[in-house]
Amino acid sequence: MDRKVLFAFLYILIFPAFLLILSGDLLWTEGWVFSLWFLILCYSTILYLYRKDPALLAERYKKPGTGNQESWDRYVVYGLLIGFIIWIVIMPLDAKRFLWSPRFPLPITALGGALLAGSFFLFFRSYTDNTYLSPLVRVQTDRKQRVVSTGVYRFVRHPMYLGGILMFLGHPCCSVLSGASLPALPCQPFSWQG
Repeated sequence: MDRKVLFAFLYILIFPAFLLILSGDLLWTEGWVFSLWFLILCYSTILYLYRKDPALLAERYKKPGTGNQESWDRYVVYGLLIGFIIWIVIMPLDAKRFLWSPRFPLPITALGGALLAGSFFLFFRSYTDNTYLSPLVRVQTDRKQRVVSTGVYRFVRHPMYLGGILMFLGHPCCSVLSGASLPALPCQPFSWQG
């Protein structure tokens, strides 16, 4: 297996480790549920791309700011990564260690699980339906890029963004915290097919 893929498998473990360590409780059920969801999503996607779409996997490993990507876009990519890390840090501190937010009732927690399931579907299908799904904002002339309008892209202009929004809303509901869902709210208008 490619060294980049093996490195990715190890790198991805950092986020669930942070989540559980920062919670102060390595037996935190909701933290384990999200960690398993996250690992299964990431690992299944990488394995799918490794076997079925290695060109997309190679595209996803490109460094921000390379190719014909605008130089300013690399800062957007790094900003998103920093935002995700902040979110991973705040969640366990809020939900388990300091209990800043009130607990959600069981129906809201169940809704959170449904949102995570929808998020998983949209994330995975974004990769399987769009071989041009690059983290770099660039026209991929080297790969003869075309507009994708089949699969989930038939209904949603940016299914990966919608999947992210569902993740940002779903996991806090499952983790009994309300404050960590706030980052998703400003993004909602941009995800639906128009």
